Amino acid sequence: MNTETKTSEERVRADRTDKLYEHIPEGSTLLSIEGLNVTYRTEKNTTVAVERFDLDVKKGELISIIGPSGCGKSTILRSIAGLQKPTAGTVKIDGKECTAPGSDRGMVFQDFALFPWRTVLQNVEFGMEIAGVPKEERKERALRYVKAVGLEKFANSMIHELSGGMKQRVGIARALVMHPAVILMDEPFGALDAQTRNIMQEMLVKIVEHSARTILFVTHSVDEALYLSDRVVILSKRPSTVYKIVEVPWKRPRDRADPEFAALRKTILGYLEEQNVME
Repeated sequence: MNTETKTSEERVRADRTDKLYEHIPEGSTLLSIEGLNVTYRTEKNTTVAVERFDLDVKKGELISIIGPSGCGKSTILRSIAGLQKPTAGTVKIDGKECTAPGSDRGMVFQDFALFPWRTVLQNVEFGMEIAGVPKEERKERALRYVKAVGLEKFANSMIHELSGGMKQRVGIARALVMHPAVILMDEPFGALDAQTRNIMQEMLVKIVEHSARTILFVTHSVDEALYLSDRVVILSKRPSTVYKIVEVPWKRPRDRADPEFAALRKTILGYLEEQNVME
């Protein structure tokens, strides 16, 4: 293999990892988590946070993981991202084990995690810059995703000039622009007011419908999970494992006022109460 070919292949892995999985049909398993266990040990205590967590995620679906703080949902997401080393178990994409962070998994954090010294556009460009994407191409792609999240008028604004909802849009654009195989979203709308949260949910629905992204979405909100997801994974009380998986039978967009929506929401709340995980 010559140097030029190798460099090209490395670049595909860095900024378009979705292309590495084009052979997997939509609706087939892309991500597999098997026997995940996370145990925290100190000199005085041993705490099992996650135990025997198993989940197969299909290409092109959005799965929500729900449960209150402390039940392990963020720990699971961080383990999938490679930011938390599991005590046992495996995380695999297309059958290949993920043992460290990688560009095939993009992360959106609740606290935005943006660079305050960079503009909106420069924040979205950052991953592509590290990956070695040519300047003109990364600017074009970054502008396209800034526009997709409704921030084209703020492309050259500094981060401190943005509202909380706008900052989260930047974080989402930064993850999407790299075309990761899987996007991991850790309560991305949790700190937003109700109206902004609904707007962000509608924006995410439009993005999912037009790009068939594979997303794992952690949330406290049953309403949010039902509005966004193809499936809702309900965690047991700690140590966390999968208690129930609920299939959401409706196409997007969804009507929160529909009696069937309210009925399924009530069912999921009942499952949470059974596990004594309601805050």
